[in-house]
Amino acid sequence: MGLTKVPILKRLIEYMFFEGDHLIVLPRNEVVEVNRAVDDPGQMALPTELVDQLIDSMEYHFVMDFCLCRISMPCEDYPRDLGCIFMGEAARGINPKWGRSVSKEEAKEHIRKCQEAGLIHAVGKSKLDTVWLGIGPGEKLLTICNCCPCCCITRVIPHTHEVFQEKLVRAPGVEVMVNQEECVGCGTCVSKACILEAISLVDGKAVINQANCRGCGRCAEACPTNAITLTIDGSLFVQESVRQIGAVVSFESEQAAASG
Repeated sequence: MGLTKVPILKRLIEYMFFEGDHLIVLPRNEVVEVNRAVDDPGQMALPTELVDQLIDSMEYHFVMDFCLCRISMPCEDYPRDLGCIFMGEAARGINPKWGRSVSKEEAKEHIRKCQEAGLIHAVGKSKLDTVWLGIGPGEKLLTICNCCPCCCITRVIPHTHEVFQEKLVRAPGVEVMVNQEECVGCGTCVSKACILEAISLVDGKAVINQANCRGCGRCAEACPTNAITLTIDGSLFVQESVRQIGAVVSFESEQAAASG
């Protein structure tokens, strides 16, 4: 991935594989503290419930029978048969040898299995997916990646140019904080949890580099003293996440099909 830091190659690679990308990292339900109610009581703030809302908004869903990243590594710690979900009009062009078309309920069940396996969701637009799948246009393909911490995109991001790092963003309204009084400086969050090199020990205490943190919540889940907390501003999380995704992926044809 060092080639992404060479200026000319960086621009070429971005144009070919990453231009217009925007993927939002969603924390795991288990570590979330909702600190503000959403405006609409019918909308929920937990990450998988946002995913459910996105699934419900689309009319076509395709589940990969494998994870390309975990198969190619190969991964020894997480299931290789739990792949991405692709949704939207462009997903209709995916070769059926890669997976299967599923119902909305089947797509949601796939998400539950990924959560139970400890995988991290990243939701949005990925041009690379349209390239390797040979489909398009990109604005009509919504990707839900189900990433492991050892083999997938979250693992290589810290070693790429900042232009590519910015394609993977923290979910709106998510805050990850360390209670310095509770932190014992064990380093578990640094050595076993953080996948984006966003935490370091300073004077025997964990310190989060907020610019690097994507809010996956693995540190909060791993902390033995519960010194790390992840909170979500409920209304901001739902509304802004949907707005950001809608800015790069078109829902118009899907909504028209649903209403028709």
